[in-house]
Amino acid sequence: MGKRPFDLETAMQRIDEAIRPYSPAMLFELAQDGHDSPFEQLIACIISIRTRDEVSLVVARGLFQRARTPKEMAALDVDEIDRLIHASSFHESKAPQIRVIAERSLAEFDGELPCDADTLLSFKGVGLKCANLVLGIACGQPRVAVDIHVHRITNRWGYVEEKTPERTSAALEAKMPRDLWIDLNRLLVPFGKHICTGTLPKCSTCPVLDMCQQIGVERHR
Repeated sequence: MGKRPFDLETAMQRIDEAIRPYSPAMLFELAQDGHDSPFEQLIACIISIRTRDEVSLVVARGLFQRARTPKEMAALDVDEIDRLIHASSFHESKAPQIRVIAERSLAEFDGELPCDADTLLSFKGVGLKCANLVLGIACGQPRVAVDIHVHRITNRWGYVEEKTPERTSAALEAKMPRDLWIDLNRLLVPFGKHICTGTLPKCSTCPVLDMCQQIGVERHR
């Protein structure tokens, strides 16, 4: 039997229901806990790079117990920041990046990191994914944040056909309704971790199997 045309709004409603038993995506969970400032979201996103959400969440919470604002963070030396984020991958390079962000936030923006894409992208180590997550979660700006889960899943669906996360991001922005942009990452990260996994996805219980083209799926559960 053929697949029905892909309806993104219906798919996201179904996925929202399917992921309820699982933990939220890390940055969204931090925001729910009150760590929703642009500065905290940006620092947490840097911590999360190449690090599992479960580890990143613990590390970010530990760091924010010590310092939540640019002023508090800039008062720490790099060695102390490194010690606090030691469980994060590449912590040796992330610690000085975090300190620079805190110092620039104080010197250039009076301690209030602005909701501005060019500013966020000007920081070393901050790419489009982190910038868009900060702008979406902390600032409420419609942004498509494409990580490995969003990239894999939307191409697996056949909703877009792109080779890199950057090209997927541009394709999604051109095709998706703007009111769904922020929710895409919130929904697809847990969906990709627990259901539409990189290997052996759980296609037999997937809520959008009737629409998914299963591109690249050779074996599934």
